[in-house]
Amino acid sequence: MKSIVSKRWLLARLYEPDIIIADCRSLLGQAGAGRTQFNEDHIPGAIHFDLEEDLTAPLGKHGGRHPLPDVDTLAVRLSRAGINASSRIVAYDDQGGMMASRFWWLLRYLGHEQVYVLEEGYSAWKEAKFPVTADQPIRIPSTFVANDQPQMLTNMQEVQRVSEGSLPVGSYIGFSPILIDSRERPRYLGLEEPIDQAAGHIPGAVNFFWKEVLDEKGTFKNAEQLKQHFSDLDQDAEIIVYCGSGVSACPNVLALNEAGFSNVRLYPGSWSDWISYEENPVATGEK
Repeated sequence: MKSIVSKRWLLARLYEPDIIIADCRSLLGQAGAGRTQFNEDHIPGAIHFDLEEDLTAPLGKHGGRHPLPDVDTLAVRLSRAGINASSRIVAYDDQGGMMASRFWWLLRYLGHEQVYVLEEGYSAWKEAKFPVTADQPIRIPSTFVANDQPQMLTNMQEVQRVSEGSLPVGSYIGFSPILIDSRERPRYLGLEEPIDQAAGHIPGAVNFFWKEVLDEKGTFKNAEQLKQHFSDLDQDAEIIVYCGSGVSACPNVLALNEAGFSNVRLYPGSWSDWISYEENPVATGEK
């Protein structure tokens, strides 16, 4: 199912009554920055969803830096925004699709299939001279009924089992399951770690940096290009994707979906959850 739409696709449908636009601009480590940007201007009709306030649960001992929000709490927030089963939702950000993909994944996890990500960010929309506004719409509340899809995610214990049974890196073609690390290569290799308490990766994971699903203009690659990008992976394999905290893994999940992979799951807690358990091993280098 295609989940990426173009600027012109959205422009042509901007004022259709079932279209709801989600402005997901947020800056990691800068609370409220996305809301400030939204207040300055945004795509007409858009509603702001903040990563920390709306798309993340409170922090705990485990669960990573961006735990998944409570299903019922998020359903109430979506209902207040006027979202229901018939809504077509288009999410955008200005962070290469990272935040919008988190929103996309959450809506799909809650059972809503008519949700899309804008292939380019807000800056590209403005540069195209498409309409923007500072006006904030009054939304008529609706009822969003969550129907969560547990097969879309996995937990630390299952990742442990996958990691323990993994083949050496470079021997993963044709085997299942596959564990994908979405972070930059220096973080995967353990050469640097600017955010979390330990450097390295989950043993057995292979590295596909999430920004490589974008082209040189920062636009999502098309389906054929994404198939080529992931051509070393078995289309029938079970794939588990993680990153630092479950956010930047989502563009990889989206891209795998576009490339035709149907058995893809997210490890929401990701690296920051993995290392919160002292007994979990850490790999560095190409191991």
